[in-house]
Amino acid sequence: MAQTPSPAAADNASLPFWKRSHYLDRMTLGDLWRAYFQHYTIVAYLALTVACLVVFALYPTSLVRAGITVLTAALVYPLVWHMLHQYILHGQWPYKFKMLAGTWKRIHYDHHQDPNHLEVLFGALHTTVPTIFIATASVGWFIGGPGGHIGGAAIGFATGLLTTCYYEFMHCIQHLAFKPKWKWVQHMKQRHNEHHYVDEDGNFGITNYWWDHILGTYYEKKDRPGRSSTVFNLGYTEEVAKTYPWVKELSGGIASDHPRRRAIANAQKLAAKAAAPTEAQIMAHAAEAVGMDTEA
Repeated sequence: MAQTPSPAAADNASLPFWKRSHYLDRMTLGDLWRAYFQHYTIVAYLALTVACLVVFALYPTSLVRAGITVLTAALVYPLVWHMLHQYILHGQWPYKFKMLAGTWKRIHYDHHQDPNHLEVLFGALHTTVPTIFIATASVGWFIGGPGGHIGGAAIGFATGLLTTCYYEFMHCIQHLAFKPKWKWVQHMKQRHNEHHYVDEDGNFGITNYWWDHILGTYYEKKDRPGRSSTVFNLGYTEEVAKTYPWVKELSGGIASDHPRRRAIANAQKLAAKAAAPTEAQIMAHAAEAVGMDTEA
């Protein structure tokens, strides 16, 4: 017998694609491909890449310098990402400033609160694009040399944008409910899941863990028995919120347990609420009982 979708699910399905909620643990690889190429950030990265290639064609540097720029930008990118991830996204300072609290909440806290929620997995353009530009266009500007600064910067920025597209897709894969066939993808997925569900203080890489090995932040689950108590809130606890309340106010509270348990608990509350009689029903029943007593 076919199961009737809940009113909430029906309402969600009727919304435009990116007005709905998407959860990677309920999606197929095909669903991900469709969602990925429709997301505004990916569309923006690809459009900017095309613009960079046009600029490079108009103001070229030599092919040798362009090749060196691409290789250097691709090598610099993982280190920049690692440092940002460890010291800013997991930093214990952004939420201490009211003007930064909302940004920190959006770009990483929300992702750790519910790692499979696709809408908060992609980075926000106002934070990602300037960061990519500074990290990679500067490399290209320097390598491009006299007369090739602009073309070098453009090809460096294009490399950073395409690398970001790759990072974002692989990040989605790591939260998707399927087992990859390739061992190297399985390895990435396992390390990243440990970052989200075992201990947030390590495995900061997304597509590789070279810098985690070099900087001493690499681990496997067997190395850290037990689960970190702050893996879902990044150390932003109720105690911390007493002094720095802004993230809690924006979030409507702080969650520290597994998202699936939270979802089950919320569903049980909603079911109990739906089953409970309303005040009008209680009053009607009371009036009916009074009438029956009077008649008796």
